[in-house]
Amino acid sequence: MKRVIDAWVNVNMSELGTPDYLLEVAEKYFKQGDDFFRDYSIEEMTATMDELGVERAILTTDVSKPSAHVLSFVEKQPDRFALGVHLDPRRLMKTVNELAAMAASQPLVLARITPFYFDLPPTDPVYYPVYSKCIELGLPLTINTGIPGPPAPAACQDPLHLDRVCLDFPDLKLVMAHGADPWWGVACRLMLKYPNLYMMTSAYLPKYLPTELLVFMEKRAPGKVMFASDHPAIPIGRCVEEARRLQLDDSTLAAYLHDNAARLFFGEDG
Repeated sequence: MKRVIDAWVNVNMSELGTPDYLLEVAEKYFKQGDDFFRDYSIEEMTATMDELGVERAILTTDVSKPSAHVLSFVEKQPDRFALGVHLDPRRLMKTVNELAAMAASQPLVLARITPFYFDLPPTDPVYYPVYSKCIELGLPLTINTGIPGPPAPAACQDPLHLDRVCLDFPDLKLVMAHGADPWWGVACRLMLKYPNLYMMTSAYLPKYLPTELLVFMEKRAPGKVMFASDHPAIPIGRCVEEARRLQLDDSTLAAYLHDNAARLFFGEDG
């Protein structure tokens, strides 16, 4: 059984409430009902991970209002759970200072920004303090790319915006999250161009990944793309099982499921 690191897991869905856009996404895209908005216990998650061969999961919370429920996972089982934090770049130095404090006190392995929340492309100057701080902390940053599922602006998530970001911040370890649909070709070309630009396929069923991405992973850049589920948007079990069935050679599949995330987020060789 191939080893797995899941780089995007949510265990505190009840804290998000039930805004209309989430209700629509849960029903329309992920075919889920009220169960989508519940919390998950440590025991439930570790049992599921053990069954699937998932060694570690990176959980997500908000840097300005950290979830006690999420933090309890990384406090009680730091060998299984690490932490990623959502950032609002519009808060400028407040966000930067909170990020620095979180990195000093928690096993933080990445930061996250979702541009469609703000309808601001990643080239907007409000992002720049976060980019600088992530470089200073040696912290990878994920930025959602591709057309979002909710009825929200899409142009701000065109991966071509990252061309300028990578030019201006070459030391920033940047990860395109949630794939890059429909701009897969652009995303692959940018990953070839910039050594510190990566992708994770969170919130995207592996069986729907386009052939051009799979060919890119196997033939051109096996160290660039990594697995993530965005559980419970896509249940971790379904996502892992589909990923293991991808028609990739053994070394590429191992890199996708485990080794690339181990190297980028945990400083390990795989």
